[in-house]
Amino acid sequence: MMDKKILTTPLSLEDRASLKAGELIYLSGTIYTGRDATHKRLVQMLDEGQDMPFDFTGQVIFYAGPSPTKPGDVTGSIGPTTSERMDAYSPRLMEQGLLVMIGKGLRTAPVIEAIKKHQGLYLAAIGGTAASLAQCILSSEIVAFEDLGTEAIRKLEVKEMPLIVAVDSTGSGVYFGHENIV
Repeated sequence: MMDKKILTTPLSLEDRASLKAGELIYLSGTIYTGRDATHKRLVQMLDEGQDMPFDFTGQVIFYAGPSPTKPGDVTGSIGPTTSERMDAYSPRLMEQGLLVMIGKGLRTAPVIEAIKKHQGLYLAAIGGTAASLAQCILSSEIVAFEDLGTEAIRKLEVKEMPLIVAVDSTGSGVYFGHENIV
C-alpha cells in the first residue's frame, strides 16, 4: 500500500513541481476561501494599487463559501464551487503569487497557461462532500470582505483535506475533454 501523501501549506515550488495530474494528496495547514465576488474585489483592489488582504506567496485558495455554522462546530458544510467562474480573475491573481487553487470542474485555456507559466496547481475537491470536508477544518476566521457573507475571505486551518491534482504545474490535467490531457 502506498504512503499517504500529506503536504503542508504554504506550498513551495518543489512541492508543486513534485505533484502529477491524477495524484491524490492530503493538504494540511492554512488555506483561504474565496469565490466570484471575492475574486472580482481582489482584482479591483489590484487595479487601484491597494494591498491584498493576505500574502499570496505559496498560499492556497479554496473556491468555497461555508454554510452557516451550527453551535459548537468550527464551520458549516463547505464544498467546492465551479472553478470556471473565477477564470476571468485567476491569471491576474496568479501574477501576484496566488498559485494554488481548489475547486471543481474544468478550467479555461488562459488559466491552464497561467498555471504552466507560474508553476501553479489546480486541485479538485470532490463535489457533494461538503459535510465531510468540514470535518478537515480545525479553525475558521474571516480575514476580509465580511460584507460579502459566505463569500468573505476566510482563513482556514485544515488537516488532511483529501484533494486530487486536477492540473499539475506542467499543465497536464485529469478531466475528460480537457485540451491539455497528456
